[in-house]
Amino acid sequence: MNLSTLQHRTRRHFLSTGGIGLGAVALAALSGRAPATGTIDPLAPKKPPFPAKAKRVIYLHLSGSPPHLDLFSWKPELVKRTGQDVPETHLKGKRFAFTSGTPKLLGTPRKFARRGKSGIWMSDAIPKLHNVADDVTLINSMRTEEFNHAPAELLLFTGSNRQGRPGMGSWVTYGLGTENENLPGFVVLISSGVQPSGGAGCWSGGFLPSVHQGVQCRSKGDPVLYVSDPAGIDRDVRKATIDALRDLNQIQADELGHPETATRIAQYELAFRMQTAVPEVMDINKETKETLAAYGATPGAPSFAANCLLARRLCEKGVRFVQLFDWGWDFHGTNPAEDIRDGLTNKCATMDKPVAALIQDLKRRGLFDDTLIVLSGEFGRTPFREGRTAGGSVLGRDHFTEGFSVMLAGAGIKRGFSHGTTDDLGFTVTENPVHIHDLQATILQQLGFDHTMLTTRFQGRDYRLTDVHGKVVDAVLG
Repeated sequence: MNLSTLQHRTRRHFLSTGGIGLGAVALAALSGRAPATGTIDPLAPKKPPFPAKAKRVIYLHLSGSPPHLDLFSWKPELVKRTGQDVPETHLKGKRFAFTSGTPKLLGTPRKFARRGKSGIWMSDAIPKLHNVADDVTLINSMRTEEFNHAPAELLLFTGSNRQGRPGMGSWVTYGLGTENENLPGFVVLISSGVQPSGGAGCWSGGFLPSVHQGVQCRSKGDPVLYVSDPAGIDRDVRKATIDALRDLNQIQADELGHPETATRIAQYELAFRMQTAVPEVMDINKETKETLAAYGATPGAPSFAANCLLARRLCEKGVRFVQLFDWGWDFHGTNPAEDIRDGLTNKCATMDKPVAALIQDLKRRGLFDDTLIVLSGEFGRTPFREGRTAGGSVLGRDHFTEGFSVMLAGAGIKRGFSHGTTDDLGFTVTENPVHIHDLQATILQQLGFDHTMLTTRFQGRDYRLTDVHGKVVDAVLG
């Protein structure tokens, strides 16, 4: 090569043609992966590093956060003291979203009783869940740092209160891949017509290869936007187009070895296969009348019930992580729908029946023992009346970070068990506190991971779902 030729070589060209030299070494260091030597499917199924109880997760998120004191956490002393001023010691150093001054204590107007042979406390707002009380664990000592919806949801699902980190489902498919090459490994379903406050950041791929981000499916119309062939393009032409794109991307993968190129190849090919697989799995018309009735689902009508049924269908087909969001659980008391009496009864009717049906259906189909089910909000609700609505006739509660409830079931979780508690007025965790990062660590544990070891390198440091925190809640594991 003469001097004239060398003068026209750029640094980028030098690095890209360095083979196994400097360019490949630098790329491997930056990406945390070895240079590519051919196309590797990033969603190929992988075995977890440790024995796993769970093969898949269904995460049911009640966006806005339900009032745990009216559903799962029974506080008779709080009921006795309803209307009294909150003791100053319980307010010192604490901030609330919409309440200041000295609010009034608010005990639940709901009727509580011990349910099932295990005697778990549940209220009359969730009568169908009474039937599965002996199948679930309730954690009544959850804690978070965030009292606003968006940062609290992001912390719950990504381990950070800011946008940009991978979602929980993305970490799971990054570690395990998917069992069905024709479907996404991570599917998101939304009901009640409103996106979660944390937005798509809750199922983002973050700095993981983008094939791991959640795929939002719809229960009406095309399940995935643009999954149908464009007008005038038949399936053979579409396949030829995908093959041509694959060949072009493969040339770049062989030349540069960048992992995102392999992701791009996998995404195009997955999208093509999804054209037939997704519409089939998303069609609940194939279910029996008895199953539809059990869930309370109507074909063609988007609902939380339909999404619970779809979650079961997706898990049957090998999807690793199904994440359901249902808006409408922000019970401030600003209107009758947010009243913890009739408003809560009406809202719970859309959740109670399908969640109970999902648990029973998974048991019938032999999927319960290796499917982890999680039901939660992003935080709790206050033991006092929300400040803005305290003078009205509608009863509501403000956002609260301490001592809220999460329900777990299946996949090695204890059955008929309650873990943790708060003081008599529900303000402070007094036994077995569980942080959001602890919940994340426990979910990963059941999937066969040490949460401290499921990492990826980004911008010079190793990241994980639990960041630098978290410990497994061994007490809830059977």
